[in-house]
Amino acid sequence: MDAMTSRTLPDDSHRIDVEAVNTPAARKLYKKRVQIYPKLVHGRFRAIKWAAMTVLLGIYYLTPWIRWDRPGAAPDQAVLVDFEGRRFYFFFIELWPQEVYYITGLLILAALGLFLVTALFGRVWCGYACPQTVWTDLYIHVERLIEGDRSARIRLDKAPWTLGKAARKLAKHGLWLLIAAATGGAWVFYFGDAPTLFREIFTGQASPTIYLFVGVFTFTTYTLAGAMREQVCTYMCPWPRIQAALIDNDALSVTYRADRGEPRGAHKKGTSWEGRGDCIDCNQCVAACPQGIDIRMGDQLECINCALCIDACDAVMRRIDRPIGLIAYDSPANVARRRRGERPKVRLVRPRTILYAVLLVAVAALMLTQLVNRQLLSLDVVRDRSPPFVRLADGSVRNNYLIKVINMAPAARTLALRVEGAPHADLASFAHETRDGAILVSARADAVTTLRVHVTAQRGAAAGPRDIAFVLRDPQTGEAIAESPSVFVGGGP
Repeated sequence: MDAMTSRTLPDDSHRIDVEAVNTPAARKLYKKRVQIYPKLVHGRFRAIKWAAMTVLLGIYYLTPWIRWDRPGAAPDQAVLVDFEGRRFYFFFIELWPQEVYYITGLLILAALGLFLVTALFGRVWCGYACPQTVWTDLYIHVERLIEGDRSARIRLDKAPWTLGKAARKLAKHGLWLLIAAATGGAWVFYFGDAPTLFREIFTGQASPTIYLFVGVFTFTTYTLAGAMREQVCTYMCPWPRIQAALIDNDALSVTYRADRGEPRGAHKKGTSWEGRGDCIDCNQCVAACPQGIDIRMGDQLECINCALCIDACDAVMRRIDRPIGLIAYDSPANVARRRRGERPKVRLVRPRTILYAVLLVAVAALMLTQLVNRQLLSLDVVRDRSPPFVRLADGSVRNNYLIKVINMAPAARTLALRVEGAPHADLASFAHETRDGAILVSARADAVTTLRVHVTAQRGAAAGPRDIAFVLRDPQTGEAIAESPSVFVGGGP
């Protein structure tokens, strides 16, 4: 292979055959999936993944069953998206449709948090907390329990079909389907009372929409976690492409320390390590990788930073009595420093991490301030536009208004509605009591109270449009609680 048909990587550890890459087979638009058989490894990162999977799955499956006392007819559920009642409940927080900006704020916080974590530790989200990773890890665990570890699964797939093989495959896919169905069922429980929906689903009383969504989530969970797995991360997810813009040379990620590992090669016990690297080319890092990649090839799009290759390599290093950390969380900057003979550094505080942290704290503080000062009672006024006004027999002018009193508190209140900015104008409502020029409004708990009111101005005082305001006051203290501006339209002299 001459210089025209090969390219050498910076560490001179691999050579890529360009002629092989340019063959018609290599230029196909779609590549057939190669089955990956991840090997079970033990170590600190595998333990972290077990803990993350257990906690995250527990939160997902159990949260809809947490009870919380709610007033009125709302289900006693701690976390609930109630489309019928147009509410979002999160423990003691109750959000109304007009407060959707809180959801927007949470999404911004999630994005900034993801940016910060990525700038610090690379794609650690993908390796530990992404739903695709969590459910795929669960499916692989089930597969391993039924079919055995890597070598046993490879042998089973290569073996001819027998009753034993069919039974194992059926058991595996049956458990996968049960997990997928539980996943779809848990999802719909967030949108209705969980015990009620559970009973209705299993007694055939649930609506077709419920069964449709359970079916959709069952299918997608089974397909993505059972059949597609690493292809979702490589071909469907945009995050591997985006995260490159969020990291720099000081971002920590799973790294093969080529300066220590090369030149690699097989090693016999008792022979000298002089003139060679610590990597014995055992490929245990590749066998442990759920993405099927070789971390020794450098940074790759497919790597999700799960660090299982670190556990696999550390176990080998201990067996051959070499220092652990041949594969470790490291940064490209440290790789370059070691090559120059300099001491490596961990730089977590950098301009971009400071920026992400400041933005994260600022948005969180803004949302917290807004939540603490949240008004639980508001007023909405809509003036009738057809007709714009009515002239009465005595020459006075009347405007009609639709008033909505939005009481987001769990207790009912009695309030006094007044109109201000319109002297010599009377406020009245046919369906509500009027006292001292104010309408007494009984605002129902956690509901919208609607009433129609009329503002009548005497002849001569009604000329031209006039800015007015409807004000809700405490009938005992006179304190203004809510206010909404509007306009009074007169009919001239």
